Amino acid sequence: MKPVYGAIICLLWIQTGFTQSLSEAVKSTSKPTTEKKWFENFSIRGYVQARYNRLLETNPNLGNEQGDRSWGKGGGFFLRRMRVILFGQISKQVYFYIQPDFASSASSTNLHYGQLRDAYFDLGVDKKNEFRFRIGQSKIPYGFENMQSSQNRLPLDRNDALNSAVANERDIGAFFYWAPTEQRELFSSLVRDGLKGSGDYGVFAFGVYNGQTANRPEQNDKLHVVTRFSYPMKIGDQIIEPGIQAYTGQYVVTRDQISAGTKFRADRNYLDQRAAATFVLYPKPFGILTEYTIGKGPEFNPATDSIETRSLHGGYITLSYMLKNKEQVYIPFIRAQYYNGGKKHELDARSHRVRELEIGVEWQPVKQFELVAMYTISSRRYEDFTLQNNLQRGNLLRLQAQINF
Repeated sequence: MKPVYGAIICLLWIQTGFTQSLSEAVKSTSKPTTEKKWFENFSIRGYVQARYNRLLETNPNLGNEQGDRSWGKGGGFFLRRMRVILFGQISKQVYFYIQPDFASSASSTNLHYGQLRDAYFDLGVDKKNEFRFRIGQSKIPYGFENMQSSQNRLPLDRNDALNSAVANERDIGAFFYWAPTEQRELFSSLVRDGLKGSGDYGVFAFGVYNGQTANRPEQNDKLHVVTRFSYPMKIGDQIIEPGIQAYTGQYVVTRDQISAGTKFRADRNYLDQRAAATFVLYPKPFGILTEYTIGKGPEFNPATDSIETRSLHGGYITLSYMLKNKEQVYIPFIRAQYYNGGKKHELDARSHRVRELEIGVEWQPVKQFELVAMYTISSRRYEDFTLQNNLQRGNLLRLQAQINF
């Protein structure tokens, strides 16, 4: 019997060794991990905003061309934005972002045309992408609220003072952004966690761009230059973000922006130069967002019926408080704003004197849906060659429903 036991033990030893060898062979011949194809890093998201502005309206002649053109008489239910965003990190150092808007207005009588908002790519210089270049049509790094997505902003429209710097907040150019990895992660979390962040536009930004604003061709050989420094930091449980920014250039008032009878410079080139300061206290739960700008730019002068280079200044402050009840989020807010200056992209570089108070609340019953109710108390003087001595005051209740997908 002993030889039999010996044979059994020998067979078991051979089988064990063979199994181990087979296992190692399988491991050694398994397929290597392949790099993801570019389309596997391709994503789609977007949002839709529907509004109604006519409730409790006291003056149907009060308007806001820069903001929501459905204010006042003739306005009804209105699609303010219908954005579809295509984006992806197609390699470790190349990122792309394309955003059309399908609620653009070709004229006052034709709505819901597709128009390009963003089309750019980011090229990382280092392995961590702390240094990167952005080339294409994108937001100009000037003003926190300008860079903050309308999907995240509390008031329904951007403030007049800083937004008058760049219509639609965008232009075509090349920009350099730098931010340490820690700050880049913080920028992302401020948006992801619903704290109304502006997104990642770097701690330091520097760039050149055409200067005629988005979707308009360049009119001279003088590029605008912009720079910005903004540093988010944690202080205990709070997060603050101070910032400064400035730009300079020559803006060309095109002939289609000038009324017959308005006087203007022969070359239609006007100094376009601004600086601004920003302070943000993110809503945890109390929030503050305030910005102020000064500068010079083209503005209609009713006394001379001419477009002149004139001084401008203005700003705003928004106070908010974030309340959470399980899945639901409530954010009451109040914003006061003031602007005294021209709007270069409007007819005759229209002159504006704006004083406005907005009181509202944003309700998020689920992450995919938001409802905003905002009561606006407004005093707006806006004058061009045709609209002279045009002071409009009024109040209105504004409603917006937003779907995020």
